[in-house]
Amino acid sequence: MKKFMDEDFLLSTETAKTLYNACKDVPIFDWHCHLSPKEIYENNPPKNITQLWLGGDHYKWRGMRSCGIEEKYITGNASDYEKFMKWSEVMQYCIGNPLYHWTHLELQRYFGITTPLSPKTADAIWQEANEKIAAGGFRPKELIERSNVVCVCTTDDPADTLEYHKLIAEDKNFKCRVVPAFRPEKAMNIELPTFRPWLASLEKTAGESIDSYAKLKAVLRDRIAFFKEMGCCATDHSLSYVPCVRAGEDELEEIFRKGKAGEELTALEVDKYRTEIFRFLAKEYYKNGWAMEIHIGALRNNNTLMYRKLGADTGYDSINDCEIAAGLSRFLDSLAEEESLPKTILFTLNPKDNYVLGTMLGNFQNEDAPSKIQFGSAWWFNDNLDGMRQQMKALGNLGMLGKFVGMVTDSRSFLSYPRHEYFRRILCELVGNMVENGEYPWDEEVLTQMVKDISYYNAKNYFGI
Repeated sequence: MKKFMDEDFLLSTETAKTLYNACKDVPIFDWHCHLSPKEIYENNPPKNITQLWLGGDHYKWRGMRSCGIEEKYITGNASDYEKFMKWSEVMQYCIGNPLYHWTHLELQRYFGITTPLSPKTADAIWQEANEKIAAGGFRPKELIERSNVVCVCTTDDPADTLEYHKLIAEDKNFKCRVVPAFRPEKAMNIELPTFRPWLASLEKTAGESIDSYAKLKAVLRDRIAFFKEMGCCATDHSLSYVPCVRAGEDELEEIFRKGKAGEELTALEVDKYRTEIFRFLAKEYYKNGWAMEIHIGALRNNNTLMYRKLGADTGYDSINDCEIAAGLSRFLDSLAEEESLPKTILFTLNPKDNYVLGTMLGNFQNEDAPSKIQFGSAWWFNDNLDGMRQQMKALGNLGMLGKFVGMVTDSRSFLSYPRHEYFRRILCELVGNMVENGEYPWDEEVLTQMVKDISYYNAKNYFGI
């Protein structure tokens, strides 16, 4: 029996251990996350481990609900101690869930606690962790630097003033670079109730009225220029599927008018608008040398009652099963035909589409960049042992695993960086097994550089940081 989560955790061969030792200390480029620039700037210390662990973490919230924990201990007004104790009760049932591994990696790496969390150990761990927090070293900037993160791309709306990015950049003692990533999701979701208030906020930021589709594009172009000044190199888009239904400017102006007036739009009108605003944005990204991330396949806000109570991103999303291949192909092709397809990273939430995306890459590669079209890492419900292996095996079978831009944190937590360690261990075990099985020759120089590249350098070069 192997020791629980020891130094060789997930590494079963000497080859895998050698590879992991080569890449474990390379920096982290956190090119897709949901950290708050405001929290980074304010740099306040947490009061206790619950604030670090359970605030905003819908992964843990879903797990707690699955064990029948009352909502007051999850998002409600129970004390932080009570919430921590309830989380400890859930732990023993998390066998096979990455939450179990993440929880204990975070305890080990940030607190030096190797005791498994359970109701039996929770009181002692609560006390030890909070004593260490009180002693210092757990402010957001300190956690980022302790995690060896050299650059963070936050996720920011076009209407955001980016004031906290400006303030963070003025702190010359903070070694990590924090830059915005452009996420125009609310601009694309013209059919939702959020569109009109978002448009008002964009008007306020821009200091001018947006009374037409043409004006919206002009303002978004100005915001893109501003984001570029602030160091932006990445964009983010989340869609159930990528539409490609073309429309002319006159028709788009009418669709925009209806959306701004709050009138009901047909599904066809929404697809036309979303296609053309996305095409417009993608061409702007190409001009600026940005990477376009497309996250496909989420089915959001499934529980209407809880959405009304708690809002979005609270643990009530799941995997969609849309057909995605034809629309995505037509959309990418429409840009490639105009020589305006930016660097693109395609993520799927539904693993049934691993081979769809894995083969889509090859349709649009060119000399603009090595593996210009990327298959994004196993995302959200897939960032587990099986999901990561399946994504990388699909990429290896169909594309160039050695050019992969690697792991994303995709988190709101400052303690989430051990997910990169988790990924690197899985990567090295996967590659190590290929070597051990005689599927690839042992060349230490080539292979150690490859795992370093996938862990950090490929992304650094791809985004130009």
